[in-house]
Amino acid sequence: MRILIWHVHGSWTTAFVQGRHEYLLPVVPDRGPDGRGRATSWSWPGSATERTPAQLRQDDVDLVILQRPHEIELTEQWTGRRPGRDVAAAYLEHNAPEPHPVDSRHPLADQTEISVVHVTHFNQLYWDSGRAPSRVIEHGVLDPGPLYTGELAHAAAVINEPGRRGRTVGADLFDRFDGLPIDRFGMGDELIRGTTNAGDLPQARLHHELARRRAYLHLYRWTSLGLALIEAMLLGLPVVTLAATATALAVAPGSGVVSSDIEVLRAAVRHFLADADAARAAGQLARRHALHRYGIDRFLDDWDDLIKEVTG
Repeated sequence: MRILIWHVHGSWTTAFVQGRHEYLLPVVPDRGPDGRGRATSWSWPGSATERTPAQLRQDDVDLVILQRPHEIELTEQWTGRRPGRDVAAAYLEHNAPEPHPVDSRHPLADQTEISVVHVTHFNQLYWDSGRAPSRVIEHGVLDPGPLYTGELAHAAAVINEPGRRGRTVGADLFDRFDGLPIDRFGMGDELIRGTTNAGDLPQARLHHELARRRAYLHLYRWTSLGLALIEAMLLGLPVVTLAATATALAVAPGSGVVSSDIEVLRAAVRHFLADADAARAAGQLARRHALHRYGIDRFLDDWDDLIKEVTG
């Protein structure tokens, strides 16, 4: 299959392009949001190729994976085909509902031609998708390997765009952990004080640095499911996370602590930092669970099933 997909979410797309299809990635001269092309921070196979709008007009496209509402019009403008009518399509929803957790109606709620694919069961339950057909295909994450050493009695945290997203990613909550050694790695816009710019680190180096820490702290209040949390579990770190959105299902019993009580989370961080054996045992459980639930083979098989269904 030749699949048209925009480079919107680098980590998710890295998993998706590992499949057996050909992936057409729009590229524009300034490599802006509507045409980033191939990733520079991740390793993508040769089957993921950049295509200009002019090239897409000539390309045979079997399926388009939409991720933003305006991509419907972009597809028609650049290919001459309307998603769901002239070319098979699915709409991948990465995010938890906005602006309201239960009263937000999905942009594709009033149509029946394009399936909405959610990345967590939480998202599917909370978005109002109306008459639109919907399903869940949970995340798949490439396995970085059991790199955990836990040699540093510190906790690690990865926060995406902390300056812009603020409370959404729990940037304000780190003050509640004063006195505990927490190394923060940030990505995106202006970083909050005391945060290392993870964007300056190659992904393999970032994984290595996370794996040196004894535990992983995840304080996101309202996000679909941070892939950094899954990567931390795959590395073999025990996790300490807010009981928010899909995290309660993502973390297996015994592999960490999930709570909405900051004092419980503080105590969990202290416990893992003080007890290296307990941290390693919990991290091993976390890795086994993440491999089972978020393995790349399951992810690609689920998407192949959907692709066969929607392309007939």
